[in-house]
Amino acid sequence: MRAIIQRVTRGYVHIEGEDSRGFSGPGVVVLLGVTHGDGQAQVDKVVRKIAELRLFEDETSVTDRGAPVLLVSQFTLYGNTRKGRRPSWSGAAPGPVAQPLYEQVVAGLRDRGLTVYTGTFGAMMRIEMVNDGPFTLLVEA
Repeated sequence: MRAIIQRVTRGYVHIEGEDSRGFSGPGVVVLLGVTHGDGQAQVDKVVRKIAELRLFEDETSVTDRGAPVLLVSQFTLYGNTRKGRRPSWSGAAPGPVAQPLYEQVVAGLRDRGLTVYTGTFGAMMRIEMVNDGPFTLLVEA
C-alpha cells in the first residue's frame, strides 16, 4: 500500500455528476494506492501514519489538530514506467481487492474521530488542493 500525504491549506475532489467534497483550512490530502497482497496489516499501518505523523509546522499531527483528511484512491501510484513509454498497471490491485481496503482505511481514520472526505472509487475525479510548504510524503506500508 502506498500513500502520498500532502499537507494542504485546502483540498477538494470534484466528481462528475456529483457535488464537490472537501475542506478549506489546514488538513491533508492523501492519494492511496493498493497492490496485490495488501491486507489488514497495511491498512493499520497507513491509518496510523496518516493520523499520527507530525506533519504540521508546530510538530502536531492530524489527530492532534483534528485536521480534515481528503482520501482519494489512486491506482496509478503502482504504475511501472521502467520499460517503454506506456506505464504498466499490473502492480495495482484490481477494484474488487482494492476497494474494500480503501474503505477500511476510511473507516479506520473515522474510528479515530477524524473528519474524512472521499472521492468515489473508480470514478474520474479532479483534485484541487493548495500544497502547504510544499510538504509531501510517501508512506509505503
